Amino acid sequence: MNTSRRNDLTLEQKVDLRKAKDRGLSHRELSNKFSLSLGGVSNILKRKYEYMNDYEANQSRNVKRKIKGEFSQELNDQVFDWFVIQRSKNIPISGPIIQEYARNIAEQLGDTTGTFKATNGWLDRFRTRYNIQFRLICGESRSVDVNVVEDWKIRLPNIIEHYNPSYVFNFDETGLFYKLMPDRSLTLDKNDCKGGKKSKDRYTVMLCANWLGNEKLKPIVIGKSARLRCFKNIDMTKLPVSWYSNRAAWMNTNTTAKIQLMDQGVIRAFKAHYKRNLVKHIIASASAAKAIDDIQINALDAVY
Repeated sequence: MNTSRRNDLTLEQKVDLRKAKDRGLSHRELSNKFSLSLGGVSNILKRKYEYMNDYEANQSRNVKRKIKGEFSQELNDQVFDWFVIQRSKNIPISGPIIQEYARNIAEQLGDTTGTFKATNGWLDRFRTRYNIQFRLICGESRSVDVNVVEDWKIRLPNIIEHYNPSYVFNFDETGLFYKLMPDRSLTLDKNDCKGGKKSKDRYTVMLCANWLGNEKLKPIVIGKSARLRCFKNIDMTKLPVSWYSNRAAWMNTNTTAKIQLMDQGVIRAFKAHYKRNLVKHIIASASAAKAIDDIQINALDAVY
């Protein structure tokens, strides 16, 4: 007999194998009877009590490991179908958007415990399976002021050394392109990659926290208008941010990421958190949208 052969047994068959062993059949006889390798027989017998408990608890007698394959196939097919529909509407779909949507589908298919993670490895396999490529939609070079203020780096520790760290606050501003879609999209191989114009709508966001990071002040957001239509009937004092207006909605930066403490990961974390929420908004809006212009994000969406 070829002992390398493998046959996935149902739960009921595994219980039958255990009962056959109790009747006196040898490992080799069980191997021939159930078309299993000798190692496969041993593995089942080692877990015989587990299988009996499952059987007695009325677990499905026909569950096989191939169910996992069926789950993966159904999930992948649903994600791919959704992806094709969104790209047909020129909605840019990035890797993180695909991953978040896949997690949603997994939950709908019964994975309520979060076993399916939609890892980067899964995304790579998904792209390979359906021949999906990353394509640049549009991009632009960005100039950054790289003036080094070494003198400030030297003087700052001397200035704050006599203060309690709880009372030392750092305040910085950053631009937030709150409607910005991904600048790259997954697309079927050889297909054009269109995604509409890149949104330049921007707010200035100001973040402030103390040195220890245990006290964070309410973020300040500067937009172009004091009262937007989306704020109608909204109590502005109850917003999670303090809203101010300026015709330019823009503040020039005087220092760089090399100097500002807020730029040492805080602003990056803030934008990553915003991007995750934006991804969820895109997924929720994309299915009902007929085109990319139908996905709307207003100031109220942004501040929440």
